Amino acid sequence: MTGRLVTVRRGASPAGLLLVAAATAWVWVVTRWGGIQAMPGTMGLGLLAFLAMWTLMTAAMMLPATAPVAALYARTITVHRAPRMVVFTVAYLLVWATAGLPAYGLAAGLGRAASLPAVAGTAVAAAVFAVNGVYQLTPLKDRCLARCRSPIGLTLRYASYPGPSRDLRAGAHHGAFCLGCCWSLMVLLTAFGVMNLWAMVVLTAVITIEKLAPAGRLVARAVGFASIALAGAVFWVPALAPGLTGSGMAGM
Repeated sequence: MTGRLVTVRRGASPAGLLLVAAATAWVWVVTRWGGIQAMPGTMGLGLLAFLAMWTLMTAAMMLPATAPVAALYARTITVHRAPRMVVFTVAYLLVWATAGLPAYGLAAGLGRAASLPAVAGTAVAAAVFAVNGVYQLTPLKDRCLARCRSPIGLTLRYASYPGPSRDLRAGAHHGAFCLGCCWSLMVLLTAFGVMNLWAMVVLTAVITIEKLAPAGRLVARAVGFASIALAGAVFWVPALAPGLTGSGMAGM
C-alpha cells in the first residue's frame, strides 16, 4: 500500500507541471491578447509570429486534457523523469506547432472572407461550422477520441517503445491522435476569431470534457449537432462568426 501511494504521488507531479505550463500559457494569452477584438485572419502576424502565438495558444488549450496521460506515462519512467517528461511534452507541442503551418494558410485564406460581401463571409462561416459538425460525428473522430480517452492503453503502448527516442515518439504519437481528435474544433477559431478568448475558453472546456468526462463521447456528438445548427443559424445571425463576417464582437 505504501509503495502504491508513493507511485501515485510521483505520477501526479508531471500532471501538475503540465497544468502549470497551461496556466502560464493562459496568462500570456490573456495579458498579450486579452484587450483585442475578434480580428479576422492572421491578425496581421507574419508566419513566425503566428506560429509562436499558435503554439502558446494550443499549449493553453490542450495541456489540461493531456495531464492524465502524462501522469500515467511518468509512472513508467524510473530515472531522469523530469527531463524525459520535458521531451514528451515538447514532442507533443511540436505536433501542434507543425499544425500551425496549415493553420496559418487557412487563417490567411479565410480571413479574406471578412473583406468580401457579407453574404460570402457568412457562407464561408457556415461551411466551417458544417465541416466541424460533420467531422464530430465521423468514425475517425470516434477512433481518435477513444485513444485519447484510454490513457492506460496508450501508456502500455508507449512503455514498449525501445531506445532513447521513446519519449519523443510517445509525445509525438499522442500529439498526433490529439490533433486528429481536435483539429476541426480548432478550425472553428477562424470563424470566431483566432484569439477570441471567449471562444478559446469554451473550446478548451469542450476538449477537456470530451477527453476526460464519462459522457465525453456524447458531448462530442452534441457539439457536432450544435455546430451543424450554427451552420444554418449564422445566416440569420452573422455575429456568431465575427472572424469571418466582420461583424465585430466586443473586445474580451
